[in-house]
Amino acid sequence: MQPTIAYLALGKVRIKEPGKNARLLESPFASTIHDRSVRSQQRHSWKSSDGGGVLSGPMLWGGNSGTGPAPVLITSICRGTEDKQLVYSLTSGSLCALLQAENLGEEEKRIWNDNRDHVIHVDTCPASGNHCFSVQHENVTANIGVKLKDESGISEVTEGDSMDTAPRWVPGDERRIVYQSAGVGRNQDGDFGGFGPFGIELLNVDTAELRTLAHSRNFDFLAPRMTENGDLHYIRRPRGEHDRIRPFNVIKDFFLLPFRILFAIFQWMNIFSQMYTGKKLSTAGGPKKAGPDMKQMRIWGNVIAAQRNDEDQPAELVPSSWQLVHRKPNGQESTLAKAVLSYDIAPDGTIIYSTGSKIFSLGPTGKKETILSGEMIEQVVVIPEAGG
Repeated sequence: MQPTIAYLALGKVRIKEPGKNARLLESPFASTIHDRSVRSQQRHSWKSSDGGGVLSGPMLWGGNSGTGPAPVLITSICRGTEDKQLVYSLTSGSLCALLQAENLGEEEKRIWNDNRDHVIHVDTCPASGNHCFSVQHENVTANIGVKLKDESGISEVTEGDSMDTAPRWVPGDERRIVYQSAGVGRNQDGDFGGFGPFGIELLNVDTAELRTLAHSRNFDFLAPRMTENGDLHYIRRPRGEHDRIRPFNVIKDFFLLPFRILFAIFQWMNIFSQMYTGKKLSTAGGPKKAGPDMKQMRIWGNVIAAQRNDEDQPAELVPSSWQLVHRKPNGQESTLAKAVLSYDIAPDGTIIYSTGSKIFSLGPTGKKETILSGEMIEQVVVIPEAGG
């Protein structure tokens, strides 16, 4: 029988139990934050009002008289220490919080919240109840952070000009964390220039001992998981695959060249408008919507947006070159699935994975079954139940 799973899509979490339809996980904390934001906006909306004339600023520049409340988005999920328990990170504006849902969402407990630190990719140690996560910084870097179960604050256990994300505790070990890491490239002025290859690191949080498990100039190694016996799972994707020349795209680019030149001229004029008036010339897009956009799918190096417009890959959000790999302690590797965006491993060894538009189960015998179809599914987690 398929396990109970939770999956994250467009900033919301849904629970899928065997034999039942998926249902939305309701967060009282998220509702409170949203209601508070709406009331605050209503109280202070007069400060941004300019009279509402026909040729007022918002009307002239294609905007509206105000912006909506900050969206409340769940950004990552993981299983807890108990059966039917789920832990998730949430953000709204500058606020970030860690929350815990009991009994598949019947009750909710706030673990931590802060307006200074932004965390994502949370994971809970099944033995100790400690949490690890990625702490995001404004200079396009991220460090691995840890929150001990009985302490209120968080501490960062990695440092440097790098993007350290997707940490996972090693089962049966309260000290070791496996995570993905990439160096940050910058120009001579210190401006962001891109990420280097993502490799897999194994960290002992007590001794700060760091060991590289996988690294290549030609591949990114993403979303690592390690089992108690030392088996390693990860998503492997080729680097630079979008730079390959495709004949159809060359022909398409040739015919679109005049329109792109006109668009470039318009954007050049748009820059001057923003510099001297603070307004954009473009109004075609309408007022900015509050809610998830393509930024929510900028995981594993911001490739998801490009794949959605790729004519050769209409079914999944990522291409078949994104492969789920199993590596044994002796170095032997095998490919388990293709077009994998996210995955988790059930206690019985069943692998649940998402292509971004579908969720599949892959049993220990290799039998593949479709669990459900959805939209923009960026993370999937197995939720153990009593006796499961």
